[in-house]
Amino acid sequence: MAWRARQQDLLAAIGIEPDAELVAAKHAAEAKPKASRADRFQHGLASLAAFAEREGHVRVPRPHKEPLEVAVAGPGREESVETVHVGPGAWLNNQKARRAKLTPGRLAQLAEHGIGWA
Repeated sequence: MAWRARQQDLLAAIGIEPDAELVAAKHAAEAKPKASRADRFQHGLASLAAFAEREGHVRVPRPHKEPLEVAVAGPGREESVETVHVGPGAWLNNQKARRAKLTPGRLAQLAEHGIGWA
């Protein structure tokens, strides 16, 4: 990463300073804990279930976003509830494309929610 430091030095030499707001946003994003694959699958399944309950079917448009409240562990291990917007249509398309690699348990969970190809 020496090249990055060199670039920053060159930019500072010509009077270009980092945007404090962007730097703060980057640090906040890096501090946020990553969701595991199992968590992402459960978020997708929960958003699909919420959509199906509300709409009465599982034909989710690909660009649709479903708000979902999830528990998030903070830096001090304290939990808080955060609303995330999950795209169940895109998630479902990805699951279908990878269905040969899905475990029988995950396929069963999808079938329980009315997914015919599972």
